[in-house]
Amino acid sequence: MKLKGLIFFIVLIFAVLGAKFLFPQFFDAQVNKARGMYLVYKGDKALENHKWQKSIELYKQGLSLYPEHYSAWHNLGSIYVLYEDYDAALEAYSNAIKYNPKFIVARMNYGIVAAEKLGDFDSAIVMYDEIIKTKRKMMNIPWVFDNKKSTKANKGYAFYNKGIAYKQKSLYTDKDDYILRKRYLMEALEAYKSAVKILKKNYEARYNLALTYHLLGNTREAGFGYCKAIALSPMSYEAHYNLAILLKHLNHYQEAYEELQKAAELITNSDGFSNRQSYIFDILSEVSRTVYETQNENLLVDSISASKKDLDSMRITYLNGKMVYTDELDKAIMKNFSTCKSFKIFKSELDEDEQDPVFRKKVNLPE
Repeated sequence: MKLKGLIFFIVLIFAVLGAKFLFPQFFDAQVNKARGMYLVYKGDKALENHKWQKSIELYKQGLSLYPEHYSAWHNLGSIYVLYEDYDAALEAYSNAIKYNPKFIVARMNYGIVAAEKLGDFDSAIVMYDEIIKTKRKMMNIPWVFDNKKSTKANKGYAFYNKGIAYKQKSLYTDKDDYILRKRYLMEALEAYKSAVKILKKNYEARYNLALTYHLLGNTREAGFGYCKAIALSPMSYEAHYNLAILLKHLNHYQEAYEELQKAAELITNSDGFSNRQSYIFDILSEVSRTVYETQNENLLVDSISASKKDLDSMRITYLNGKMVYTDELDKAIMKNFSTCKSFKIFKSELDEDEQDPVFRKKVNLPE
């Protein structure tokens, strides 16, 4: 057995030497690949331990030997983003895409950095379009692997980010060039509409679709959109606030007042929004004065008092000096914030989403 083992080892040595002699370039490439993958492995370990500079050095060394390692390029780009070296990040992401054109995450990150950090909206849109049209082989191994949902979600987020890029383009366009600004907003609108078909429960996609309708002057669809966003995320103040501004513009002051109250309460419980909080309270004060002037003040006060009484009747407990909501109160608060009473103002013909019984229940529509 020992003799056979020795013979096998000698044959292996001669085979390696023969390969190096007969195919020197191939042999060197395989050795470099092995060394490069080992250095990338060490770079991954440094990255896990948050040793950013060390991981950059190891990735660079590994990629100099094995430049086809696309995931290393992607990780290198993400580290450059942490250091706010956005040009280097885009170069790294480009190399990741070069060696793996179907690397969706690298394309997505390239687009986000290009648009959000460097204002290169056109390059970002190109990346998002590539993600949208990329066809990947669907695989489903029960309890092991399923890329169908992730592939579909990535396409949805590509549409969403494309909408953001076009909306930003419209904001940076010369304010006097109305036609071009509207064209970019229409592109954003179409992208958001495609996004919400895929990301049905995504608040940001719904909210931005409604906001784009609002910017384009389509008050009906904007109103519907804000109500749908509120149904998805009742405790997010933006949709409540923008819906209130829309209602104020349409002279529905009572409904605007109620939505502003919700927005003001939500933003008061958030940190770092002092300027926005002050602005919301200014608008709330203005609308409340209009409500008092145009409606019966006693009816409004009675309505607010009744709502307050309903909430006060719920039990509140205190734990270690802090107020803790009971389930009953929590449900009442959530129902209040998720109810979009102004939905009826924008109602004409119900679209597919509005016929959904789950959505109708969320916004308290009649059966």
